[in-house]
Amino acid sequence: MWRRCFSSGTSNFKSGPITRLKGQKWDALVIGGGHNGLTAAAYLARAGLSVAVLERRHVIGGAAVTEELISGPDKELNYSEISKFSKRDADAYSGYEDQLEKFCKLMDPLIDSPPPESLKYTSSFTDGFKDKIHKSVFWARFLRQGLSLGQKDIVEFMDLLLSPASKVLNNWFESDVLKATLATDAVIGSTASVHTPGSGYVLLHHVMGETDGERGIWSYVEGGMGSVSLAIGNAAKEAGASIITNAEVKQLLVDDSGRANGILLADGTSVRSSIVLSNATPHRTFKELTPNQVLPDDFIRAISYSDYSSATTKINVAVDKLPQFKCCKLGYPAAGPQHMGTIHIGSESMEEIHSACHDSAGNGLPSRRPVIEMTIPSVLDKTISPPGKHVINLFIQYTPYKPSDGSWADSAYRESFAKRCFCLIDEYAPNFSSSVIDYDMLTPPDLEREIGLTGGNIFHGAMGLDSLFLMRPVKGWSNYRTPVPGLYLCGSGAHPGGGVMGAPGRNAALAAIQDMNKV
Repeated sequence: MWRRCFSSGTSNFKSGPITRLKGQKWDALVIGGGHNGLTAAAYLARAGLSVAVLERRHVIGGAAVTEELISGPDKELNYSEISKFSKRDADAYSGYEDQLEKFCKLMDPLIDSPPPESLKYTSSFTDGFKDKIHKSVFWARFLRQGLSLGQKDIVEFMDLLLSPASKVLNNWFESDVLKATLATDAVIGSTASVHTPGSGYVLLHHVMGETDGERGIWSYVEGGMGSVSLAIGNAAKEAGASIITNAEVKQLLVDDSGRANGILLADGTSVRSSIVLSNATPHRTFKELTPNQVLPDDFIRAISYSDYSSATTKINVAVDKLPQFKCCKLGYPAAGPQHMGTIHIGSESMEEIHSACHDSAGNGLPSRRPVIEMTIPSVLDKTISPPGKHVINLFIQYTPYKPSDGSWADSAYRESFAKRCFCLIDEYAPNFSSSVIDYDMLTPPDLEREIGLTGGNIFHGAMGLDSLFLMRPVKGWSNYRTPVPGLYLCGSGAHPGGGVMGAPGRNAALAAIQDMNKV
């Protein structure tokens, strides 16, 4: 959910120069101007704190510099199209959606709140007592919501969390095409197969979002996702935050007591602050920016063995005409509903997805028949392409970080894989390849180098059940605080994980504000 287009709403963002950082001690510094870092800055500034956001790149937004989101569903059209494959599945689909919505409501309190982690720094009996009350209230509320589901739904919920996505979907549907279409949400951004236990949760995670109060509805954002990051950045600025681009952080500064008290920039500039929030990945935050001697050995060991594997590549394509799909004869001479949602290529069955995964995970090869999700935001958003031309985003699985048969640094190797993807699309939309004006490809190493995503993982770390909630980023440190007092984690590597929701940024900011109010 980070799909990049050719135009960027964040490119016109005017930030302050690095010189503004000097000669001042800030209340809070935020490392990284991604959407979570910007969200944290807005909340901190609204609380009356002096805040500066430090972004390494020339634009803000992180992985959401020009992201688009997918159109909402048409229930009647869904029913008629699913019926072409299975009337039974068409009848069952609304029940499937209702169940997922019910489970999403159960998860809402978990997403909106810091996990009930045990306090590491209890300054008084009163603080300890308040913490126990807070945890008791949290679990009591969650238990009440769970009981409101009833035993049958609780069993179904646990089955979803623990099962492979293939089992979940087999229980609902019979059509391979429908199951494969839904199953891609369970493997996006990961190296997992649809048969991997726990992939059912990732399926649920991708339907948790809402737009204007409507559950499961995603929307295109005019100007690309950069417009959202720009809006959050403007909200932070209006609240008083300073946002500095081209400001690469080299190291966290720690005082003699072991408390974070600022950062050192790559140009040698020291900037002091009372607290620091990191929107970088846990690996970059703790293994690259934080001095080793201030972190406990068991914590560093856990961070070192965290899973950052990724098999995701993004190709942004400029074309001179819309693809015309052989399977769609809906009578639309130009853009129709078949162009406005997510278009699934190369995954007509769950076994095809599994085979594509096996090529990568088992043999270290880019998939012979990649799983491709295509979106065409320019059919609705006329601001991102010239008249008569279109922007097409391809989200592709599976591409290993280090292929065993070549290197992503080799331009010929990269071009060969791009052509493989285009030829696969040609099978469904003839002449797609001939419509390509140019393209931009981001492989896992590119995502790591350009955006700072360790391993190219778009979620700042795997979203398996062993890496969620009280175990994110590692066991014992799930409430945004870290072993370094005054340092907080505010990115997707913290609870509740990946996706453009801003929850990690907001929750981390609120935790930091709570701590500062105690001082």
